[in-house]
Amino acid sequence: MKDTYPILKRELRSYFTSPLAYVILVVFQVLSAMFFFLNLKGFLQLQFDPNFQLLREQLNLNNAIVVPYFHTLSIVLLFIIPLITMRLITDERKSHTAELLFTSPINLSSIIVGKYLAALILLIIMLLLSSLNILVLTLHGNPDLGYVISSYLGLFFLGASFLSIGLFASSVSNSQLVAAVIAFGILLFLWLAGASSDTETSFFGYLSLINHFNNFGKGIIDLKDLTYYISVMFIGLFLAHAALYSERWR
Repeated sequence: MKDTYPILKRELRSYFTSPLAYVILVVFQVLSAMFFFLNLKGFLQLQFDPNFQLLREQLNLNNAIVVPYFHTLSIVLLFIIPLITMRLITDERKSHTAELLFTSPINLSSIIVGKYLAALILLIIMLLLSSLNILVLTLHGNPDLGYVISSYLGLFFLGASFLSIGLFASSVSNSQLVAAVIAFGILLFLWLAGASSDTETSFFGYLSLINHFNNFGKGIIDLKDLTYYISVMFIGLFLAHAALYSERWR
């Protein structure tokens, strides 16, 4: 932790002394607010639909707004996370500090964890900002907070998994653009791997990132899903460590 903190502090400073973090935060909040109010508008329009009375039990605040909102946020994260992680290692190479950093006395694991935690803090800030939309809904409605809490927990683990894969992609590329494309390609594959499969019966279904998030969106916190996301996080960080370790000894 002694070696990790300076890396974390340095990485956070680099985020917030450049426009990148602010642009990402603004774009994420604008998109989340836009999709939230579109869902809210659709729900309010249904209030005047005579058929809505027959669907009231199935089409409540949770099913009409909360669940679609968090599913949309998961898609937004799919596109934004590669932009957060693309610079984590490639920026060191671009500024010619990579050799100095990776041959320093600081443990390589501390460097990776410090950079990962900085990106994770930015993710948490993004999610906290998006909670303002849920606050509006809570003030004027009665959503099930169990759904909200489990969905945010799911988004956190989903985003943390994305970040670890993005960090790995950044460790194997000298270009930020290429790192972002590699990260997005891996994430999209893991997203779509089990799009038409059941997590209980198919290997590719279990491999799918979104299938495990669906349970959180239903208010279900399953140890199986937590284990999956923690495993993806560990694998991503391990691969990043392996890539940088091999580079350190070339």
